[in-house]
Amino acid sequence: MSYNGADLIFPHLGIVIEKMKNHITIGNFDIMYYGIIIGVGFMIGMLIADKLAAKRKMDTDALWGFYSYLIIFGVLGARLYYVLFNLDYYIQNPNKIFAIREGGLAIYGGIIAVVITLIIYCSKKKQKFGQMIDVLIPGLLLGQLMGRWGNFFNCEAFGRYTDSLLAMRIKRSLVSPYMIDEELLNNLIIDNGVEYIQVHPTFLYESLWNLFGFIFILWYERKKQKFDGELFLLYMIIYGTGRYWIEGLRTDSLYIAGTSLRVSQCLSACIVIVSVIVLFVKYRKLKQEKCNLKDEVS
Repeated sequence: MSYNGADLIFPHLGIVIEKMKNHITIGNFDIMYYGIIIGVGFMIGMLIADKLAAKRKMDTDALWGFYSYLIIFGVLGARLYYVLFNLDYYIQNPNKIFAIREGGLAIYGGIIAVVITLIIYCSKKKQKFGQMIDVLIPGLLLGQLMGRWGNFFNCEAFGRYTDSLLAMRIKRSLVSPYMIDEELLNNLIIDNGVEYIQVHPTFLYESLWNLFGFIFILWYERKKQKFDGELFLLYMIIYGTGRYWIEGLRTDSLYIAGTSLRVSQCLSACIVIVSVIVLFVKYRKLKQEKCNLKDEVS
């Protein structure tokens, strides 16, 4: 079947996008859909966090005061992480270090920066870190699941070749050459002279995984939460597990210099293991405290 040069196709689902736009133009200025999606996700996330904070009778002013730091240091951390693991390129092209509009924000870098900033902020404002981070988690997951659709519009963050039900076919000319590996080149699809790559839509996989995490965290917060910081630990386990698998499918991974180890996979594995251990220790401690209380009562 010919698709008449359409930009993007899901061949097994019958979905065809003739023209793939990734921005709107106002005057002489282009506004990227990625930025719009992230901005909307962030605002919705703030409202969710505010609602959870009010429910827990927390200081919502302190929470809103943190958002400016979250934006600044989250973006800086995400960019720094990306640059550090692409250092050879940026040493040769220093003028590109701050070219964020061209892409290059790593979610793990943003999370690390935000956590460090929040620890310092809570210390200064005399707030409980566990409480603050927990109310931010649902909004973070929502922002992540929405943000991956920005990757979709940019035709990036996809996986290797597949012919599965969800396979996504992208016009080769829309994709940065560094994202196209040898396997994709060996499986090029040519339709009426137009070259396509056919890939795993990893943006979709991660978005759906984050949707599961978002729903689970909200349910757990209402029904099961036992201590401050628990939602953060559960988030790290859920997101880290999904990211470890999805990262293994991608063609644009960051690697530890001089190795074939994917940075995000290594970090995901470490985060999951540490979070599981901390969670196990906390549950054991709570169980012991409960037993001690029963002994005192009896």
